[in-house]
Amino acid sequence: MDQILKSILDDLKQKQSRHRYHHTIGVMYTAAALCMRYDTDIKKGMLAGALHDCGKLADIKNYALECEKYGIPVSDEDLLAPQLIHGVLGAYFAQFQYGITDSDILHAVKVHTTGCPNMSLLDKIVFVADYIEPERDHAPNLKELRKLAFEDLDKCIVIILEQTLDYLKRKEYYIGKATIDTYHYYKQ
Repeated sequence: MDQILKSILDDLKQKQSRHRYHHTIGVMYTAAALCMRYDTDIKKGMLAGALHDCGKLADIKNYALECEKYGIPVSDEDLLAPQLIHGVLGAYFAQFQYGITDSDILHAVKVHTTGCPNMSLLDKIVFVADYIEPERDHAPNLKELRKLAFEDLDKCIVIILEQTLDYLKRKEYYIGKATIDTYHYYKQ
């Protein structure tokens, strides 16, 4: 394993809860497998997968206050769905705490929760890997989605977004514009 990745994982193991760290490892290896399948940079996939939740640390109780501390702008919409702020915070930590300068990796970390229209291949891989990694067990149709991820990434993204929107509606949670925009873009 690359020394940078090993150092990041050692640090995350200390900072994340046991459950979050296992999820992180699952996303990292799922992203690596998808990178192999779609013939793209495996090292970038592993780094983005490892860092995707680095902004979701056990000791952070209020993501908006944490963003304020680092001068990261937080919109009114962000405050309606504060659980999504960890992507932006994670991209900041990836750059300034872990020294990642690759804009592809930083963007994949930033958008891994909501996605965005016209995602890069790495964005798509981390978005999907976060949903289908082996530790996940409560999303519907996981067996089929895991298979589909290796056959048609865009179709998999549409189904993940449909399930996410359905879940958010059922729970009466706020649905962010980024999630809706991503869904409409990939549904076409």
